[in-house]
Amino acid sequence: MRSVIIATENLGKFREIKTLLADEFDVFHSLRDFEEKVPVDEDSMLYIENAMKKARKVGDRFGMYAIADDSGLEVEALGGRPGVRSSRYGRSDDERIERLLSELEGVPWEKREAVFRAYLAFYLPEKQRCYVFYGELKGIIGFERKGVGGFGFDPVFYVPEWNRYLAEMTLEEKNVLSHRGRAIRAFKDFHNVRFFRNPTVHRL
Repeated sequence: MRSVIIATENLGKFREIKTLLADEFDVFHSLRDFEEKVPVDEDSMLYIENAMKKARKVGDRFGMYAIADDSGLEVEALGGRPGVRSSRYGRSDDERIERLLSELEGVPWEKREAVFRAYLAFYLPEKQRCYVFYGELKGIIGFERKGVGGFGFDPVFYVPEWNRYLAEMTLEEKNVLSHRGRAIRAFKDFHNVRFFRNPTVHRL
């Protein structure tokens, strides 16, 4: 049985990753499945370092393959904020969205460009090795919420190529183009490549 821990308590993120990796593992765990909490201080200003730290700590503690991602929304008009601190931009998704829209008040459509970035770390405790994969999605921050799906900033993230907001898409549609979906597809492609000694970033 191939088991893996997805190092998150965010059920939306867990569901997305599990759906994309359904053919790669037999059993999926989230951090909610364990009584013991494994605190990880994501104090780096680099996504890649936070993802690796989280995957390593969880994988070593439970002795299982571990997958962790660190992702964020970077808005050009805000100088790249909220960026790596996206999850700490507010106490809830609603609060984070309200703050974002408030800070962008008066900014015209053509200057509301943004990008979602995701770094996915896969850790093998028996080899003490960590592999990192990258994905991104460019779009525009809308003026109001649209759709009822997804989580996080999805209701205000407009994807021009699809003429829809992420929250208006099904999970399957979102996984095709999302930053996290692209990082996970890069990870799946990596399965046919030999392991490297040092952490390596793979892009899709």
